Amino acid sequence: MGIFKAYDVRGVYPTELDEAMMRKIGNAAAQFLDSPRILVSRDMRLSGESLRDSFVEGATDAGVDCVDAGLLSTPGNYFAIAHYGFAGGVQITASHNPKEYNGVKVSRQNAIPVGCETGLADIEKMVTGGEYKIAAVKGKVSSISVLDDLTDHVLKFAHGVKPLKVAIDASNGMAGLTLPPVLAKLPIQTKRLYFDLDGTFPHHPANPLKPGALDDLRKAVKEMRADFGAALDADADRCVFVDENAEIIPSDIMTAVMAKDVLKHEPGAIILYDVRSSRAVREDIAAAGGNAFPERVGHAFMKATLREKNGAFAGELSGHYYFRDNFYADSADIALVTVLNVLSASGKPLSQLVKPLLRYFNTGEVNFRVPDKEARLKEIASTFADGKISRLDGVTVDYPDWWFNVRPSNTEPLMRLVLEANTARLRDDGLKRLKAILGEPVSE
Repeated sequence: MGIFKAYDVRGVYPTELDEAMMRKIGNAAAQFLDSPRILVSRDMRLSGESLRDSFVEGATDAGVDCVDAGLLSTPGNYFAIAHYGFAGGVQITASHNPKEYNGVKVSRQNAIPVGCETGLADIEKMVTGGEYKIAAVKGKVSSISVLDDLTDHVLKFAHGVKPLKVAIDASNGMAGLTLPPVLAKLPIQTKRLYFDLDGTFPHHPANPLKPGALDDLRKAVKEMRADFGAALDADADRCVFVDENAEIIPSDIMTAVMAKDVLKHEPGAIILYDVRSSRAVREDIAAAGGNAFPERVGHAFMKATLREKNGAFAGELSGHYYFRDNFYADSADIALVTVLNVLSASGKPLSQLVKPLLRYFNTGEVNFRVPDKEARLKEIASTFADGKISRLDGVTVDYPDWWFNVRPSNTEPLMRLVLEANTARLRDDGLKRLKAILGEPVSE
């Protein structure tokens, strides 16, 4: 796959993405956004400052002014675009990818994401087609400070927070910048791991879904006897939680937990969940009086549908959580505050809130390297034609006592499978049948 992905630009620095390429991307993005002024910010990756400078050079060559917000989380970038009324902007980041990567996330007015289907393919064509614009008057560069307003915005989501104990792992990422001023105004005790900004990620991968990435957090939860633990990824747009026993909670289950808090304040609200989520999620949202709807995987799709339906909240298996009152965007900081709200209101341990939701037997997400993805999807749809089939995202097949989703990854050359059943035996039998078509699983 090239560096232009379904939702963003992402590649290894400097072999796939270097300053010359970023200059072209900056010029093309400025032309696409078609605004006299755009916002630019970056995360703490070692190549970030140089690539930011190159992006700004390309954008200002096109005659567009760049307002530099400096170091900022991806959710902070979304906030700044929408809150200050920019017509668009970019975050220089590779999200949770390893240290050698960097990239760009592009947003339009109101922090609406620009994905492959909504303009990123057009930007790619301008880059590869050599459509580099030199304006008669070069754009100017100025700066803006966002952190104080961002802190006030996140704190608006806190209500009735009690003196809880929380272990937090910032993964040496941008939460180390955005979370401390929020935490300082909450009545909680924290144990903070890896809050120093370090783009080399010296302690563990800055992806809380990677094996072993939560080991230190789980240890910290036990040592401080915390009420829960939270790990954020490098650009602070994802958050994964562990309970007071240091048990990792699947992020789809946390979608249901948080949805119940949202529904207390807005009964009957629309809640979105991604197609990989447990049946327990939609069942419990409905039981709490919400209207649950499935959606395709990926922030561009989740945000678009949440906005279209005026939904209140959405969650993904990957640990992205979206809030209507956050300009329909995702924020790990706000997700953390929401869990503080939940525990403060319930007075129960997080494990007790989660346990009833863990009533099915799930494979988790399993990856397969498949040469001809479309052919395998057709074979799966044919093989399981006796089930209820949905093509919303890949192929989802529903039976009364088990279901599965197989979808091509939007960011990796892989097929991803999630399968869930009423019993462990049904889960294992179903997985065996799918492996006969997809082959043996691989690590990502």
